[in-house]
Amino acid sequence: MSASRFIKCVTVGDGAVGKTCLLISYTSNTFPTDYVPTVFDNFSANVVVNGATVNLGLWDTAGQEDYNRLRPLSYRGADVFILAFSLISKASYENVSKKWIPELKHYAPGVPIVLVGTKLDLRDDKQFFVDHPGATPITNAQVTEY
Repeated sequence: MSASRFIKCVTVGDGAVGKTCLLISYTSNTFPTDYVPTVFDNFSANVVVNGATVNLGLWDTAGQEDYNRLRPLSYRGADVFILAFSLISKASYENVSKKWIPELKHYAPGVPIVLVGTKLDLRDDKQFFVDHPGATPITNAQVTEY
């Protein structure tokens, strides 16, 4: 069955928020256990929408500041952005409005943005916060501000 349409979906967000893990989990049904920082990577999945097969091209980008000048090159032709932040990182949440939304609106005005909170499983994990004293959970009330 060949795809009748292609959708380019670019994933952005701070480094180490779980963008690559999200994409690997979705496309391969496996959960990666090792963290390897991404520069750029592509994944693909065929999905059926209203009876038609759509090829979903998933572009994984680097969130680290070292790639601020290179990353926007992947935005051209994007149909949608997934903007990921970690539900256990106040800094990544704050960067949604400080960095990511302004960057996306500048380089790709009008392209829809889907906001995704990652690491929900750790938000209520007391041991995680004992082991990571600087981590701050993001509440549902904070997220609904968007």
